[in-house]
Amino acid sequence: MRALAQGFARMRLGRQGLRRPGSDHARGIALLLAAILGFTLMDATAKHLTQIYHPAQVIWARFVGNLLIFVLIFRGRMFPLLRTRQPAAQFARAAMQLGSVGLFFTSLQYIGLAEATAIMDLNPVLITLGAAVFLHEKIGPRRVAGIAAALLGAMLIIRPGFGVFQPAALLPLAGAFTFAAGALLTRIVRGDAVATSVLWSAVLGSVATTLVVPFVWQPIAGADLWAFALLALFGTTSQYLLVRAFSTAEAGVLAPFGYTGLVWAGLWGWLFFGQLPDLWTITGAAVIVGAGLYVWSREARAAQGDQCATTDPR
Repeated sequence: MRALAQGFARMRLGRQGLRRPGSDHARGIALLLAAILGFTLMDATAKHLTQIYHPAQVIWARFVGNLLIFVLIFRGRMFPLLRTRQPAAQFARAAMQLGSVGLFFTSLQYIGLAEATAIMDLNPVLITLGAAVFLHEKIGPRRVAGIAAALLGAMLIIRPGFGVFQPAALLPLAGAFTFAAGALLTRIVRGDAVATSVLWSAVLGSVATTLVVPFVWQPIAGADLWAFALLALFGTTSQYLLVRAFSTAEAGVLAPFGYTGLVWAGLWGWLFFGQLPDLWTITGAAVIVGAGLYVWSREARAAQGDQCATTDPR
């Protein structure tokens, strides 16, 4: 859900073209930090559940819970909100989101929360690469170097060809690509309302997983109901906070704080599952974060340069 919410919030902010005062930036940062905390708690809850239930059942609960909450919020406005001028693009974007959630949640059954989160955090540089390839946005050699460095960081965590290689680590890597694809499709459907896109994702995810879950269904123990409820609650609340954050402050101000999720993921992995990331994972994560921040800084400078060129009276 975070890919969808973040992408649409950025698009809405871009259309508004507003510059917020410092107090709004501080509020936006606080909202984003709360959203990232909530998302990592959702991921930790999903990891707990995937140790007991099939990942498809956990993913089903994630989307159906989200849909039920939106039904309570929108009630009679559900069907009008589903109307879109680009149904094919909306379907593809929602499918990419389903893919990223499914791949990430499935990986949690086999690898640590910190490792999976670090690999998924490749998505900012992949979005930059995808925008250049598919949307014909400009990309210079320094950004290419940042993208290559981030991919190298992922390889340090995955370590293909070594005895410690875990094939399941390829799942969040694939998830990072579907995440980026969903973000690029978000730019294409930016003419639709945020609620429309959120609803398309919830509906498609619920329908698709409902078709699969009967084949893997395991009766839910009463002692686990709280975890399934938290899964939906953390996801929906965090999504709301994320949209509010990007509506309050500029995306360029908020972007670096998204990497705080790595800290929380490492903490929850240690506290709840007794998993500490090894030196290779920490090194790879540091490379990914460094590359992501570098690419972000280049994007911010380019945007500032374009703005100056537009507003310069000479």
